[in-house]
Amino acid sequence: MNAEPMTARIPTVEVVISGDLDVWSAPSVSNTLDEAILLAPQQLIIDLAGCPSIDAAGILMLLDAHRRAIRNGGTVALRSPSARLQRNLRLARVDRVLAVLSPGPPAPPDQQERP
Repeated sequence: MNAEPMTARIPTVEVVISGDLDVWSAPSVSNTLDEAILLAPQQLIIDLAGCPSIDAAGILMLLDAHRRAIRNGGTVALRSPSARLQRNLRLARVDRVLAVLSPGPPAPPDQQERP
């Protein structure tokens, strides 16, 4: 009987985007997503509730994160994009590649940002 070693995986990692996702912010957001993907989660959730706009660089960065996550055996989902972002994602056909989730529950009080 061959026993394969079990590898524990982090079920979910969530990255919250605050501000525009564009050519100027994409490099730093990409670095954050790189760190999240290195954790090898089963699912990477990118929360876009605080993201008012996205351009082509931002869309390419999301697709690249998806490609890398899939290669590591995970998935990427987008949470809470505004109607404007949903329209842009639909026009770019990103909604055919990435799952779009409805708003999630608020973070527990001990995990919320403090002023």
